[in-house]
Amino acid sequence: FHDSSVIPDGAEISSYLFRDTPKRYFFVVEEDNTPLAVTVTPCDAPLEWKLSVQELPEEASGESSGEPEPLEQQKQQITNEEGTELFSYKGNDVEYFVSSSSPSGLYQLDLLSTEKDTHFKVYATTTPESDQPYPELPYDPRIDVTSLGRTTVTLAWKPSPTASLLKQPIQYCIVINKEHNFKSLCAVEAKLSSDDAFMMAPKPGLDFSPFDFAHFGFPSDNNSGKERGFLKSSSKFGRQTPSKPRVDLHKVCIGNKNIFTVSDLKPDTQYYFDMFAVNTNTNMSTAYVGTFARTKEEAKQKTVELKDGKVTDVFIKRKGAKFLRFAPVSSHQKVTFSIHSCLDAVQIQVRRDGKLLLSQNVEGVRQFQLRGKAKAKYLIRLKGSKKGASMLKILATTRPNKQSFPSLPEDTRIKAFDKLRTCSSVTVAWLGTQERNKFCIYKREVDDNYNEEQKKREQNQCLGPDTRKKSEKVLCKYFHSQNIQKAVTTETIRGLQPGKSYLLDVYVIGHGGHSVKYQSKLVKTRKFC
Repeated sequence: FHDSSVIPDGAEISSYLFRDTPKRYFFVVEEDNTPLAVTVTPCDAPLEWKLSVQELPEEASGESSGEPEPLEQQKQQITNEEGTELFSYKGNDVEYFVSSSSPSGLYQLDLLSTEKDTHFKVYATTTPESDQPYPELPYDPRIDVTSLGRTTVTLAWKPSPTASLLKQPIQYCIVINKEHNFKSLCAVEAKLSSDDAFMMAPKPGLDFSPFDFAHFGFPSDNNSGKERGFLKSSSKFGRQTPSKPRVDLHKVCIGNKNIFTVSDLKPDTQYYFDMFAVNTNTNMSTAYVGTFARTKEEAKQKTVELKDGKVTDVFIKRKGAKFLRFAPVSSHQKVTFSIHSCLDAVQIQVRRDGKLLLSQNVEGVRQFQLRGKAKAKYLIRLKGSKKGASMLKILATTRPNKQSFPSLPEDTRIKAFDKLRTCSSVTVAWLGTQERNKFCIYKREVDDNYNEEQKKREQNQCLGPDTRKKSEKVLCKYFHSQNIQKAVTTETIRGLQPGKSYLLDVYVIGHGGHSVKYQSKLVKTRKFC
């Protein structure tokens, strides 16, 4: 921070104000008809400021007026005199005083913040034509929203003449937030830092650590390189400054491009977009005219109506969700939901007239029985897997004996007996249940390099025997056992080739004709017998 009350010619200074405590700065213009430009940038709070001029005392010579001591003497001599007011302003805009011909004199800048402790920037120069430290805005300084999606907004703007004509190094920084537009980059940095809890200002003359600067909203180093890739590396919208989170505010610098797509936004949400052209040599910036836009709404979820006792196929995109509705026609005591998840686990939630009755993850075949209620309506939400797309079959019924899916044992693996392997046969076993069901076994020869990954891809449990070639069918048989411990069957598959790999599948077929596939088993015959 700038602690002297003298403003240097041609350099931007940063300083702070305590609430209701005025601050005064001086600078000298030595000759009449001198061009003059003064820019005051409020950071995060409105300021009141005025610029006035007083004549230099007669004894102040031109040679010594630039030296600090005579200037201090001049200030003391004229502190009590009121100068001629040239300009005053109240607000939080970046405001300028520009004059092509100013008289010589001692110029006085008075600043006041009545709202809160804050900081600000001041730039004064007597050579505005040659300096041009702030990037110039194009003739149309607006940001255009060129396309709008549910989670993305594409912005375009005209380049700064400082970059296109004067070939100075300019980079553009976009600021995105949900609250309001910003007038300056300085205000953005203040918001990104420790906001309303304004820290104790350091005493003049003490060294400032980067920590202090960060608290005041000034970056302690130029981290534009880090910011550039933010939206790619992070899926959530937020800040990079390691301070306590307050607002959804993000600044990303994108080099000298004139079009940018902001992604990872929330649907149906209003965002404010600000663009700043930053001169990378001076680190001074100019604000374009900010804009705002509301992202599009999420596509309304279509609700699928379930018919009593009828199986419905459901496909869910990766990480997606589907809504189903079941409104039984007749009065009912119980409702049964049967679900067959064909691939990975899916999550089911069931609400009756808005009240959550069930929330479970489902793998394979599951059945849930819920208490009924007259004229009740059930809303079912199915949420897919994070790994990939989900497929499932669902059946809702008020008739408890209407069971379309076959019952399954807890363990749906096929076991192969290694000691019973021959060059032309393998012997396998699998579990059944207490319910009499039809089981069909199929075989398919596969390459020796057939691996678990390929097997996993073929694990769609909902694909039935009707998708298989007739030549792959081994046999079908019925079995069950009242004693669940004894509900196991073995089968020897003959007519195989020596030293070959085979993929075996067992399908259990329920009364309604719906089938469920057990986990596939890879077996290999002996090469030498």
